[in-house]
Amino acid sequence: MKIVHLLLTHSFAGTERHAVELANAQCATHDVTVILRKRAAENRPNAIAHRLDPRVRQVLVGGWSFLAVLAARRALRALAPDVAHAHLSGGCRALHGLKGLCLRVATLHIDYKPQQHRDIDALIAIAPWQLPHVPAGQREHTAHIDNWVEAKPPEAGARPRLRREHGIAETDFVIGALGRTEASKGLDGLVDAFVAAKLGDGVKLVIVGHGRHWQDLRRHAPPQIVMPGFTERPQDWFACFDAFVSAARSEPFGLVFLEAMAAGLPVLATASQGGQHFKSLIGRELVPLDDVAALTQALRQLAQQRPDRQVYDLAAFSYAKRVADVERFYRQELEQLRCSRPASAAAAGPGRI
Repeated sequence: MKIVHLLLTHSFAGTERHAVELANAQCATHDVTVILRKRAAENRPNAIAHRLDPRVRQVLVGGWSFLAVLAARRALRALAPDVAHAHLSGGCRALHGLKGLCLRVATLHIDYKPQQHRDIDALIAIAPWQLPHVPAGQREHTAHIDNWVEAKPPEAGARPRLRREHGIAETDFVIGALGRTEASKGLDGLVDAFVAAKLGDGVKLVIVGHGRHWQDLRRHAPPQIVMPGFTERPQDWFACFDAFVSAARSEPFGLVFLEAMAAGLPVLATASQGGQHFKSLIGRELVPLDDVAALTQALRQLAQQRPDRQVYDLAAFSYAKRVADVERFYRQELEQLRCSRPASAAAAGPGRI
C-alpha cells in the first residue's frame, strides 16, 4: 500500500508523536511518505523530521500556512498514493479538492470540525466521545481507534541524575506534569493550586514541556517549581516523578496519560475528555475542570498518601494492535470506495494494496 501522511505543524507534541509512530510502524511493510513543513526539519530538539524512520520518505513544503497547504496538495497529486492520512488542520485542508485521487483519511486529534473534516472520505476518532459529533452521513465511514502507548525504558540512573541536576532530594515526593505549555493544559491553575496547598519542602512540583505560554508560566510560578522546558526523553522524567498530574481544561485523549501509566505512576487528573476516558484505569476521583480549590485539596490528599507505583492493564492500548486496526480501516474504506465508483474510475485507483 502506498501511504502518505500529512503533518503540517512544526514542533513535536502528542499529535506529532502519534503520526510519527504510525508512519514508522507502517514503513516496515508499506511505501510510506510524510509531508512536513520545512520548519519541522530544523536542527532543534522539538523538531519532527529527525524522529522518522529512515525508510519513511520525507517531502518538505515551505511558506506561509496557505502556501504550504497548496504545496502539499501538489505533492499529493504527484505521489498519487492509495491513502492520504491527514493530521490536524493543515493536513486536512490539503486534502480538500482532491476527491477521487485516493482514499482521504483524517484523525480527529481534537474534535470533529466541519471546515476541516466535512469533505474527508473516512475519519478516525481517538476517543468514543467524539463519535456523536460526526454527522450521520460520515459516521458509517468513521472508526473509533484508541491511541496507543509504546513504553520506552528510561536511561539508567535517570531518576537520581535529574533530581541532582534540579536540586530535588531523593526523599522528596515529586508531582510531575508533562506537556505543551498552553492555556488548555491548565498549568496556571496547577501552579496556583500547588502554591495554595502549602505542601512543605518535601514535596516538589515539576512541569516539563515548552510552548508559547512557557515564559508567562515561568513568571507566574514561584522559583521552587521546577520547569526544565522541552525534553527529548519524557521517559526519564517519568522515572523522576512519583506521581503524574493533569490539570487540563481540555484534553481530547491524552497520550501522556498512557505514558505515565506505562511508567507505573499514580495519576491525578481533572475531568477532561481524556481524564474521563481513562477514569477506570486512573482509579481515583477526577477533579472538576478549572476548580483551583478542588485541585488544591486533591494535591494535599495525594501528597499525604504518597501512593506507590502500580501496574496498569494497558493491553487495550497495544502499539501493534492499534496500528493493525488503522491498516484494517484503510483496507475496509478502500474497498468501499472502490465499490462506490464507476468501473472505469475504479480500474484507475485508488487501492494498489
